[in-house]
Amino acid sequence: MAFLWLLSCFAFIGATYGCGLPAITPVVTGYARIVNGEEAVAGSWPWQVSLQTDSGWHFCGGSLINENWVVTAAHCGVSTADFVVVGAHDKSLTSELSQKSMTIVKVITHPKWNTYTINYDVSVVKLASPARFNTQVSSVCLAAASDDYPAGMKCVTTGWGRTRASPAERPDKLQQAALPLLSNTDCKQYWGNKISDIMICAGAAGASSCMGDSGGPLVCQKNNAWNLVGIVSWGSGSCSTRRPGVYARVTELRGWIDETIAAN
Repeated sequence: MAFLWLLSCFAFIGATYGCGLPAITPVVTGYARIVNGEEAVAGSWPWQVSLQTDSGWHFCGGSLINENWVVTAAHCGVSTADFVVVGAHDKSLTSELSQKSMTIVKVITHPKWNTYTINYDVSVVKLASPARFNTQVSSVCLAAASDDYPAGMKCVTTGWGRTRASPAERPDKLQQAALPLLSNTDCKQYWGNKISDIMICAGAAGASSCMGDSGGPLVCQKNNAWNLVGIVSWGSGSCSTRRPGVYARVTELRGWIDETIAAN
């Protein structure tokens, strides 16, 4: 009986904190920067992290993919002097955030990262100690290399980036926006040959990610679990909601992420 009880406990823990399964259900209208987004339900995107300098300045987002690792954008330039804040919602609560701040022991950037083409815009960040999973801190699933996320599918991006480009406005509370995916062919109508197979586009439908959202997640639901499909990479300098945002395509980067984490 004791053995069965232990099994049931482990099953409960797995169900509560399994990847892509928030304990607190997200509520997305219309699914309905984030420009023209809305405040997220606190704790409903438990993999979202804030990357901050030692002064507490939020400069990029990221996603917990397990207790020890965060995925973010290479162009964020994260270093071991920076901090990962987990389980945050209102980043104006500095005393609370200091308790959720974690040190970084290693940052590994994709060897093919190119600052000119913005290709392979991905880094993985190793925490100095494991994050403790709870109702507000857990991991997102990584999209599998074989997964297909079709154009038109509604996905969600989250972050504390600017809600307008000028004058700059940065929200204290985590924002979210539902965005449709675009095919790369359609995306090239906006961005031309800047779009590569290592990128995926979303938006051009009234909402957009913006400066400060970089490195954060674009997640799509598959089999009831949220999967990390894109990493906020680049887009309109004016945060235009009429042009799609561009994200690093996780299906193309999954192999490198897995190999890098296994080796480190």
